[in-house]
Amino acid sequence: MGLLERLRKEWFILGIVLVIAVARLEPGVGVKGGPLKPEITITYIAVSAIFFNSGLSLKTEELTSALMHVKLHLFVQIFTLVFFPTAIWVFLQLLSITPINEWLLKGLQTVGCMPPPVSSAVILTKAVGGNEGIVITPLLLLLFIVRRYIKDWLERKKPPFGAISSCVLLMIIYTTFCDTFANPNIDLDKFSLIIIVFIIFSVQMSFMFLTFLFSTRNNSTFTPADTVAIIFCSTHKSLTLGIPMLKIVFAGYEHLSLISVPLLIYHPAQILLGSLLVPTIKSWMVSRQKALKLTRQPKAPVKV
Repeated sequence: MGLLERLRKEWFILGIVLVIAVARLEPGVGVKGGPLKPEITITYIAVSAIFFNSGLSLKTEELTSALMHVKLHLFVQIFTLVFFPTAIWVFLQLLSITPINEWLLKGLQTVGCMPPPVSSAVILTKAVGGNEGIVITPLLLLLFIVRRYIKDWLERKKPPFGAISSCVLLMIIYTTFCDTFANPNIDLDKFSLIIIVFIIFSVQMSFMFLTFLFSTRNNSTFTPADTVAIIFCSTHKSLTLGIPMLKIVFAGYEHLSLISVPLLIYHPAQILLGSLLVPTIKSWMVSRQKALKLTRQPKAPVKV
């Protein structure tokens, strides 16, 4: 893959770095009360646009078939919304006695509470060939009626929903960090940042291994394709929905950007790890499927 093609593929991650750098150079543009008026354009317009766009991009006509995998969906939802945040909370009780920045630790807890994404996890699952059926966040159900009326137009024009959401998200990230860099009382030490990066990679690897072990145990009824979906969907967290949620929940917090840092790190980390593991997981799934197929073939009758 050429350099330009690689840059084009990873434009969003590069965009995150760029907007943070621009915010550092001139934070006055995106602060509250600044030229961009983020208290209006971001809080109301951009955040609403993110959720509305996400709802329109979901194909409701495929919901019925996706919901047939009840056990798979139940496992993913329980793991990502119950086990994940609980395990992180227990882990943070140990980390609270360390000198790691307390707001970064709070950010780790918010990562644990985020819903699974409808993009990266599904893309990686599809790349392997796993079961890509998803359960849709209940908050987006309100938007389905809109899609129903303009479904034909959406199918014909195929608007770039992902790119639109990503661009709006970059704007939200930019203004968030403008507030941070404009505040002289906020200081992010490099030690805390390095440790948080290490923790995030460790958490992802550990949880992916844990979900693999659980879904492939002897009495498990999950297929190899189900296991692939579980590995990615149970351990990935949504940045597209997460940042707007943090913007709403922590509105007015001077440390909002520090709380957002772990989620901003988690997003590229899950894509990087997932991409590296795709060949290995795909090889395992194919060999496992072949083995299961052989064991289910009827044996030829013995000639007397």
